[in-house]
This record gives sequence, C-alpha cells and structure tokens, in this order.
Amino acid sequence: QVQLVESGGGLVQPGGSLRLSCAASGSIFRINVMGWYRQAPGEERELVAVVTSGGSTNYADSVKGRFTISRDNAKNTVSLQMLSLKAEDTAVYYCYASLLLTRAALRASQYWGQGTQVTVSS
Repeated sequence: QVQLVESGGGLVQPGGSLRLSCAASGSIFRINVMGWYRQAPGEERELVAVVTSGGSTNYADSVKGRFTISRDNAKNTVSLQMLSLKAEDTAVYYCYASLLLTRAALRASQYWGQGTQVTVSS
C-alpha cells in the first residue's frame, strides 16, 4: 500500500511564502515522477510543478520564478518552496507520484496525496 502524506499548508498573506512537503511510503521500486497539482474551488485540478527522478522539472507558467520544486530520491520526498504568493494561488495542493511498484512492473501506477489547503489572503 503506497501512501503520499503532505504537510506544510496554511494561511499566508499576499507576498508571503510557504513550503509544502510530501513523503511517499510503502512498497515502491522506483518513483519516476513526483510533484504537485492544485485545485481551486470550481476549477479543474492543474499541474503546478513536477520533477523526474533525473531532476528534470516542469512548472506551470503561472508559478515560474516564484515556486521551486525539489526532490530527495533516497527518501522518496518532494518539496515545493512557494514565494511571493498571490491570492490566485489559493487552492488545495495535492502531491502526485508516478511510480513502479516492482522491478517487473509493465507500467507506472499513479498516486495522490489527500491534499493540503493553501490560502493566500490578507
């Protein structure tokens, strides 16, 4: 049973910063991609940032230059440093992982965390 557990959400004023963290646990052979998505009320879930096991990153245009994703492959963790937060960053942030459960797995499995609320408001 694979679990993704997030931490670090909360309430912050515009211009402030937060750091989200996510740890994957369970029987995992290799995590290919790890990252963050978010969903605001009434909106679809959207990509925020992801990072591959090799360190390649992909960011949503709306967060480039403000958010930084980092990953520890040995610990199966991923973090998102968020700076210069704006009201439009308010959403539930979900940790995501695409991983291989075993060496013999034919395709990757997708997992999501339970979500952590980030609210940017004065």
